[in-house]
Amino acid sequence: MKLFRFGAFEQEQPGVILSDGRKVNVAAFGEDFNEAFFATDGLSRLADWLTIHADTCPEVSEDVRLGSAIARPSKIVCIGLNYAKHAAESGMDVPKEPVIFFKSTSALCGPNDNVIIPRNSVKTDWEVELAFVIGKKASYVDEANAMDYVAGYILHNDYSEREFQLERSGQWVKGKSNDTFAPLGPFMATKDEIADPHTLRLWLKVNDEMLQDSNTDDMVFKIPTLVSYLSQFMTLLPGDVISTGTPFGVGLGFKPPRYLKAGDVVELGIEGLGTQRQVAEAYQ
Repeated sequence: MKLFRFGAFEQEQPGVILSDGRKVNVAAFGEDFNEAFFATDGLSRLADWLTIHADTCPEVSEDVRLGSAIARPSKIVCIGLNYAKHAAESGMDVPKEPVIFFKSTSALCGPNDNVIIPRNSVKTDWEVELAFVIGKKASYVDEANAMDYVAGYILHNDYSEREFQLERSGQWVKGKSNDTFAPLGPFMATKDEIADPHTLRLWLKVNDEMLQDSNTDDMVFKIPTLVSYLSQFMTLLPGDVISTGTPFGVGLGFKPPRYLKAGDVVELGIEGLGTQRQVAEAYQ
């Protein structure tokens, strides 16, 4: 299944892309794609419900706004420097253990919403990333069983304000959490839809210029390692989003660095997980 959410910001309804490609409204199922949904085997229950009700679900127009494919989770956990070439372009060593930081859940937005350049920002940057969604409560998970805790995969643009992140002291979260800095979608593909999440092409363009073009096979720490590692330090709850890092080609890595300005168009995608498009807009 492919899960998506649509409608006005913070008033989104749940939808499903059926195997024949039709987008349908599943609001009649009575649940959003949130922690409670995933915690109660919502994917299986929804699949069973659709076998009876799919033909009576209203179709969703192609021109409707898409929201974050996952309702606001308990946390967004991000992995830094998880591609060797990205670590090099950032002037940092490949980490010996995963670098962990958080991104505020208030940064979530739809995959095609404008990205707002924060007030006083001159270093807003892009990062195409593969994210995955936790399907059940995970604590002290063995790596061998880690994939049992993954519900599905989703495209994420981990926008970053590099001055806030790297020059204002403290933790990276300050440069990661502005509103619109976490477009998520267009849909979450359930685990069975993606044969191998570690062999997916991911790419990003700015103003139609290809700047990131890589493959998830270049990850330093793979998804089973990340699930197990994170679960040693915190309980991962159903619906939590884990973003696995970005490949080389971010603005910070150019000489001189390149950052977004109002009017720039950012397009990105991951094989099997759709595409996003954001227009940069100055804060007002």
